[in-house]
Amino acid sequence: MNPHNFFSELKRRNVVRMAGLYLVGALLLVQIAGTLLPMFGAPDWVPRTIVILVALGFFPATIFAWAFELTPSGLKRDEEVKPEESIAPQTGRRMNRLIIAVLVLALAYFCFDKIVLTPRREAALVAATEKSLAARPSAESNAKSIAVLPFVNMSADKEQDYFSDGLSEELLNQLAQIPQLRVIARTSSFSFKGKEVDVSAIAKALNVANVLEGSVRKSANTLRITAQLVRTSDSSHLWSQTYDREMSDVFKVQDEISRDVVAALKVKLLPSQQPTNLQHTSNTEAYEQVLIGKEARKHGGYEAFQRALIAFQRAVDLDPNYANAYAGLAQAQGFAADFSKTPAERAAEIKKAFANADKAIALAPDLATAYWVRGLLRHRLSWDWKGAQADFKQAAALDPNDVETFNYSQALFFSGHQSEAFAMDRKATTLDPLSPEAWNVLGWHHAFAGQYAEAKTALQRALELSPDAPWSAFLLGYVALKEGKPDQAAEYFRRAPGAFSLAGLAMVEYTLGHERESQRALAALKEKYAVGFAYQIAQASAWRGDKDGAFEWFEHAYDQHDAGMYRLRYDPMLESLR
Repeated sequence: MNPHNFFSELKRRNVVRMAGLYLVGALLLVQIAGTLLPMFGAPDWVPRTIVILVALGFFPATIFAWAFELTPSGLKRDEEVKPEESIAPQTGRRMNRLIIAVLVLALAYFCFDKIVLTPRREAALVAATEKSLAARPSAESNAKSIAVLPFVNMSADKEQDYFSDGLSEELLNQLAQIPQLRVIARTSSFSFKGKEVDVSAIAKALNVANVLEGSVRKSANTLRITAQLVRTSDSSHLWSQTYDREMSDVFKVQDEISRDVVAALKVKLLPSQQPTNLQHTSNTEAYEQVLIGKEARKHGGYEAFQRALIAFQRAVDLDPNYANAYAGLAQAQGFAADFSKTPAERAAEIKKAFANADKAIALAPDLATAYWVRGLLRHRLSWDWKGAQADFKQAAALDPNDVETFNYSQALFFSGHQSEAFAMDRKATTLDPLSPEAWNVLGWHHAFAGQYAEAKTALQRALELSPDAPWSAFLLGYVALKEGKPDQAAEYFRRAPGAFSLAGLAMVEYTLGHERESQRALAALKEKYAVGFAYQIAQASAWRGDKDGAFEWFEHAYDQHDAGMYRLRYDPMLESLR
């Protein structure tokens, strides 16, 4: 059969019309499934499955149209229909009308979705984000809620703040082990450090019924710890106690204070629920080095992580069986890898980080932090995402109220489980409502899901809490750029750190038509940050329309095991490559 006759036969048998009808019907079905199914809480895989099934059904439908013809007496094989019995032309005309009708329906539904449903969905999501603030359990209805404020350093040496803060944090961690208590996370509780704030104001900001506060006086080998539990509704003291101890008893006194607080709150515990110290050392000097390392790590940046590395290494040297020290050292080494000057140096840091994380788990299989650190390393550096999810899941099981374990939400989000990720993000903003990082992660996920209104709500909240937060500014730059507001994006990108600022400005200047300025920013990015930030170079290249350059730098990012690669599937800045 020559091509002309074959095409004529396709038209006679209405195969072309069937293909058109199938495609417009599939378009309408996919539109409806994509908008209505999420409203009924359908899992993410359901709309994807419908698309796959519809695609798979196309060829069988056209083959069926070729092989069979609809006649007044029913379906018959085409070769069995005599020419005088065929009603194919009439069927074709009916199919034409049906195609037009379905196209009109698809267009009408598209307009309805954009004009009516989309604004409603966006408004509902914004309301849900705002509601998560207002709908947290009330202090009145949840008397078993508590915030542990940083204990005041009363020592003669004012440099001992790290010790009083560390002791407060350990008490918080111990109380957070108790499932009957809702314990506000460190970032929010410690935001009141050094401020003269009334207990009622703290209660309103954190939505808690109780506050634990106190002071620490450390002199040589002696400790005096004063603690008091305050009910926020009337500022009355439920309990107070002073503990005079030797420094060698610091872990015992932490256990003692935790148990006394639980008793004062009248929380009934099972024998297995007694709060216990998870430091896994008896060496108080090593413990102090871990506190110093944690304090340094909170400041971020290269110098801070170098100080943390030194402190954690000293702790390991003082107590080679100290699991917390190995976990802290592993985390610091993992971040130090980002500042490596060569791929070989980076690989060596990563190898050491994994070895120390494994050591921490081997020494203390019940230490949530150890699993969290190894999960972070697997997620960011080795791309073992299944292994990372397993570690994060174990960390969350061991300490479900530790906000740090909510890095699990990032693993969930970027592996396609967005609903569960958002649920964890909202829990994080409930347990740590004054944490810029918690709101930042929520905003980040909304941005990568294309929910820009919700992203701005969360990210602006993060900036309110920390006006100098560079990551929130950077992500707001992303959102502004995607919304077609390059001038606003430029303001945000200028507040972002190093490589991220240059990548953002390269994209903004290109959008504004300033090719020379864009090229200059990209050249500086390549010169200064070729190792460790290849993903950002690829990202900027993609935005500029340089697909070859983007894929070249993605190859570099792959070779370097760049931490950004796990975002590849959802990055909104890479739409030109999809």
